[in-house]
Amino acid sequence: MIVDRIAAQQAALRALYRRHVAPGDAYALVDFPDHANVGDSAIWLGEVTLLRALTGRDPDYVSTWHDFDEAAFRRACPGGTLFLHGGGNLGDIWPHHQRFRETILTTIDDRPVVQLPQSIHFRSPAEADRFAMLAAAHPDFTLYVRDARSLQFAKQRFACETHLAPDSAYALGPQPRGTADCEVLMLLRTDDESVGYALPAPEQVTIVDWLDDGPDVPSGSDPAARHAQAANRVARGLRLLSRGRVLVTDRLHGHILADLLGVPHVVLDNDYGKLAAYLDAWPPATVIARATTPAAALLVAERP
Repeated sequence: MIVDRIAAQQAALRALYRRHVAPGDAYALVDFPDHANVGDSAIWLGEVTLLRALTGRDPDYVSTWHDFDEAAFRRACPGGTLFLHGGGNLGDIWPHHQRFRETILTTIDDRPVVQLPQSIHFRSPAEADRFAMLAAAHPDFTLYVRDARSLQFAKQRFACETHLAPDSAYALGPQPRGTADCEVLMLLRTDDESVGYALPAPEQVTIVDWLDDGPDVPSGSDPAARHAQAANRVARGLRLLSRGRVLVTDRLHGHILADLLGVPHVVLDNDYGKLAAYLDAWPPATVIARATTPAAALLVAERP
């Protein structure tokens, strides 16, 4: 059953987070996704949902990759675990976020640092070696990964505690679905992880991505404002995915949020196989099929 599979991933996440926080514990959560990508905001909301449930409190300190202030962090959170947001991937595709993780590992060495569930992909072996050196040097670093391939890579290359875990967005639980207004909705990547698929003609299908904010995203940089921004983006994503009777997507969080909505969907992949690896590790609930091209996916999606 769909709910059972969602509940299993939620239980695995609670067990993971419980290793690092208890009621009343202080903590920081950094690398807030200060951009319109819905998936990263879904992860953030899941992370905060779990941390609030287990500690009974909001993060003592929140930052993006570009506004982290070590002195302010230490004043706001003199003790407790520092959690690194699990968005995107651990690797060199998104260099600003990767350099920020590396900065945290080199400067915050007096407390536990936890990288929340990620996929791993390095295009450059030298960049993987660089991260391996920093991870090994930190006295208390724990890494969570979302799939078996990432787990194998980490255990072979990184000298740190590493565990398999679901994506934190599953902490949001089942979501109410809106009314569909089209037969097939394609949510396809237009960023650096895109395969560059040949697309069907616009008159055949509705094709979208979710990299543009709406006009009503709240402003501000304090923890409450950041939470409101993430919630606004996730609500936009849920409305978008509800539009199709069936979804076709090559976005991992297109799949995850469709799962939470109960929307049947066909899965393509990104440029390095992130979706297939995740689905192999965490069997899907609402996936109709996997496909290798949008045309093949559309044939499946259009079946009654």
